[in-house]
Amino acid sequence: MAFDVETVRQDFPALAQSVNGHPLVYLDSAASVQKPQLVVECESQFTLHHYAAVHRGVHTLSANATTLMEEVRQKAADFLHAKSQDEIIFVKGTTEGINLVANSFGRQFINDGDNIVITEMEHHANIVPWFMLAEEIGCEIRVLPILDDGSLDLSQLDTLIDQRTKLLSFTHISNVLGTVNPVKKIIQQARSIAIEKEGDLAILVDGAQGAMHQIVDVQALDCDFYVFSGHKLYGPTGIGILYGKKSRLEKMPPWEGGGAMIRQVSFTTGITFADIPWRFEAGTPNISGIIGLGAAFDYLNQLGLANAFAHEKQIIEYASELLQQVPSLRLYGNNQREGVIAFNLGEHHAYDIGAFLDRYGIAIRTGHHCAMPLMERYNVPAMCRASVGVYTQKHDIEALYNALLRIKKLLG
Repeated sequence: MAFDVETVRQDFPALAQSVNGHPLVYLDSAASVQKPQLVVECESQFTLHHYAAVHRGVHTLSANATTLMEEVRQKAADFLHAKSQDEIIFVKGTTEGINLVANSFGRQFINDGDNIVITEMEHHANIVPWFMLAEEIGCEIRVLPILDDGSLDLSQLDTLIDQRTKLLSFTHISNVLGTVNPVKKIIQQARSIAIEKEGDLAILVDGAQGAMHQIVDVQALDCDFYVFSGHKLYGPTGIGILYGKKSRLEKMPPWEGGGAMIRQVSFTTGITFADIPWRFEAGTPNISGIIGLGAAFDYLNQLGLANAFAHEKQIIEYASELLQQVPSLRLYGNNQREGVIAFNLGEHHAYDIGAFLDRYGIAIRTGHHCAMPLMERYNVPAMCRASVGVYTQKHDIEALYNALLRIKKLLG
């Protein structure tokens, strides 16, 4: 079935508005996608009519809310092709998911003298937690560099990974360059190196951009952890998913303590913790957010993931071709990018370009994109970034192109 973007756009009320007297052109989906009406209504209806605290409640509303929440856990497992819903942990988002792994797996299995390998293209959420851990326990952070075209220099893996490498953590798709990393190939290569050097390597994939642009099969990838945020997947903010292999999760201690994550608490006999995944979900969860995320899964399945992602890829390819025609505009990364396209216009600061575009109702992201090491790599203080969603149309890209031409003429 053909993908009808005009019909899809009708599902997103926010896209019908005007900004500064111009029809809104929303090209900031990598930061946060707009929400379809189905998700908003589903979350609202639950909050208005079915809300209750989950787990342990014997009354009907609580039991029903618990059932609905656990159904979303299964939907998340299906979305990621996980073996079991026990491998799905509800977190606030990608950032909390990575911090959970750093504080639970990291403190348990990484010691002074060990090392962690990350890459030069990572978001701060996949850099800062590891540096905090390293400062605490004394492990080393090693960085896999990128090539000029924005792809990872995989030839360096054999040098970086050794017997004391405990974790490799890298992004599925760069949130700045749109580089699609060959995740399965990287994991196979890294595991082979670790086995040869008699190491025990765990692998985490930051899927914040990956899950929103590609079909993910965590079993086929053979990653130990995969994490993404709901608000980048047409769901609410404040909710995300951490997938972890059952064999890894069962050996990890809780990170946060409180209600819902315990089996028994006693001043005399001590504390025993709940089974996975609940031992990692202390306190009252974001129940309405979880329900909204479930609706987002339903929405994407209704659209057809393959068709939706193919449409996005066509839009990015169109943007790459068109923007190259803007005089003095520099694109970053290579032409195999997905989801995002980063650029600068001449010597003008990205903030100025973003402010000018906003006058025409065009929303893009400007700045360092929580990737300061990547800005250093390209020797720029900031970049402009346009990013797409299932609702992005060629007209949006043409509006950006024409506005950049006007800006170029005005600023020189």
